[in-house]
Amino acid sequence: MTIDGLRAATDKMREAGVPELAVSVFSRFHEQLRSDATGTIPEDTIDPLTDVPHLDDVRPDEAAVAEALGQTVVIKLNGGLGTSMGISGPKSALRVRGDLSFLDIIARQVLALRRRHGVQTPLLLMDSFRTREESLAILEQHPGLAVDGLPLDFLQNKEPKLRADDLAPVEWPQDPSLEWCPPGHGDIYVALQTTGLLDALRERGYQYAFLSNADNLGATCEGAVPAWMAREGIPYVAEVSARTRNDRKGGHLGVRKSDGRLVLRDSAMVAEGEDHFFQDTERHPWFHTNNLWVDLDSLAARLAESDGVLGLPIIVNRKTVDPTRPDSPAVIQIESAMGAAVELFDGSRALAVDRSRFRPVKTTNELLLIRSDLYRLDDDSVVQSTIDHDEPFVDLAKPYAQVDAFEKRFPCGVPSIRGCSSLRVEGDTTFGADVVCTGDVLVTGDVASIPDGAHLEGRV
Repeated sequence: MTIDGLRAATDKMREAGVPELAVSVFSRFHEQLRSDATGTIPEDTIDPLTDVPHLDDVRPDEAAVAEALGQTVVIKLNGGLGTSMGISGPKSALRVRGDLSFLDIIARQVLALRRRHGVQTPLLLMDSFRTREESLAILEQHPGLAVDGLPLDFLQNKEPKLRADDLAPVEWPQDPSLEWCPPGHGDIYVALQTTGLLDALRERGYQYAFLSNADNLGATCEGAVPAWMAREGIPYVAEVSARTRNDRKGGHLGVRKSDGRLVLRDSAMVAEGEDHFFQDTERHPWFHTNNLWVDLDSLAARLAESDGVLGLPIIVNRKTVDPTRPDSPAVIQIESAMGAAVELFDGSRALAVDRSRFRPVKTTNELLLIRSDLYRLDDDSVVQSTIDHDEPFVDLAKPYAQVDAFEKRFPCGVPSIRGCSSLRVEGDTTFGADVVCTGDVLVTGDVASIPDGAHLEGRV
């Protein structure tokens, strides 16, 4: 592994018009990779995060909330294609409630927030070159979204996938677009700088940015958080929620022993043989929701101090150049997490929030949940639970894993699961209309179809 691989990669980035700052960030990570950096956080270097204030305990009065919202911008990470669910376009274009996509609901939420508080909170998408066109077409169906001459999106940067054997940029003539990958959502800070948006927002008086995933419909812009930041002078806030057994593999915050700073540890950052520590929900009781709040002046100052290279921890992601072909060349994607910036700001805080602020859709199991009668949209398009108990456990068999196949097996909509404790489907079954599930339901592989109006309970 020589510096020749770095030179070839950076030449390729410059030829593609990637901004020089993004090239510098990539070069720093490539150097770490050549030095066998793993980006791991061993358990003995951190203490568990324990005492965390709750959102309800820091909520200010409505006047302070409205003032803070008037200085806040909403930024949604929208570069994902949802390939694990068989989606070819932007994942955020997927229908999740009736005919509404993620982006439809997000747009409605932001417009309702403006009406309710009398503010002009902007919405920005961080798109990839593969999600931009379709995503903007959806937003155009919601008049009035653009604010103060600001765009509705900006593009994240791109970088070459690297051959795992020599760290040179991979070549894949069958589909040259697969030679490139996004640098992880940690690129958001670089992209805000290189696009000029960070300066443009600050010039227009915006002080705070709310960053979250487009596929998390619970991540609404909660004005109490920037109001708390303004009152306490907090530069950065990470929302956390209580871990359950379903969150054992999700990232969490810890307290670094060497300097007392908060750090984010994702699954890719766990040292070998320490999964049992990482998945111990009693030892590490809070998971990281990837809902973040950043003071834009503090971000600009930190970028200026470091010549634009924040120094986020590296994440080494090992894949194949064509994710659908395990026999294609092994590659490394150099990534970083935007939540890792929690360690870079003096005075960063964690804030406990209810589970309602974390409703992601990563699998068709979660798609079934969000489409079901467990939830409804209120007048502000905020997702509200219709139950007062834990949501049921859902486990669909492999034939349901891809969205197209899922739709074919629920042609008339998903079943009612409000009275359900768990729904497990084995094999390949097609559900009719108005099916109701009660208690623990197991549909075995012998059932080809379930008729309209069926009431399922126990083993079917």
